[in-house]
Amino acid sequence: MGTMRFLIFGATVLGAVAIGLLLPPIHQDPAYHHFADDRTLLGIPNCWNVLSNAPFFVIGALGLGATRREAAFAERWERWPFVTMFVGILAIGLGSGYYHLAPDSARLVWDRLPMTIVFMAVFGVIVIERVDARLGAWLWVPLIALGVASVFAWRSTDDLRWYVIVQFYPMVAVPLLLLLRPPRYTHAHDLVLMIVFYAIAKVLELFDARIFALVHVVSGHSLKHLSSALAVAWLVQMVRQRMVVDAPGGIG
Repeated sequence: MGTMRFLIFGATVLGAVAIGLLLPPIHQDPAYHHFADDRTLLGIPNCWNVLSNAPFFVIGALGLGATRREAAFAERWERWPFVTMFVGILAIGLGSGYYHLAPDSARLVWDRLPMTIVFMAVFGVIVIERVDARLGAWLWVPLIALGVASVFAWRSTDDLRWYVIVQFYPMVAVPLLLLLRPPRYTHAHDLVLMIVFYAIAKVLELFDARIFALVHVVSGHSLKHLSSALAVAWLVQMVRQRMVVDAPGGIG
């Protein structure tokens, strides 16, 4: 890997760590668990916030099937971050549904754990494909472990700093790497669409109550789940169709 590329990547990681050390503790707001649409329908509490997680099961399963496509990977080992990612997407459906049945901080752990696995798996894939394959091969498992650790660190200390960094650093780094580094595979535009739909999901989450007050049918948070599912659906589309553009000598 070129020295300048390594230095830039390392500097951004160190910058994120420095921000985490300098920020004051961030505590979980109890109001976080209060969602606009708390209706019980079909005997299901918070029905639409629970059921809107169903697409994650479908997308995770389709994604796992797509990872069997050999042409989608320059090296055999490159499929494993994707397998982990799609297992995490399946787990989001389970964990988020469980949390929304009776929202509280204890259940929120099971919502956030699979999300960090997916965030870090996506980031690991981008490092492999846009920074350096060998570096990414060594980093993707520690990155996922770091994401998991950030959730347990929050739960044991009531300090969200590291969880926030684990979530938002990839949201900044991934678009920059897509912009600055050439792709090794076709259909890289699917990653851009993933980012667009995830950004829409965050906006919908922010306007949860306003959307529900406006339409009286569905809340911003339920729509956030659907937009997030559309975001990861583009990953399935990508793996199903992409081909290798550049396959330099890699690892086993």
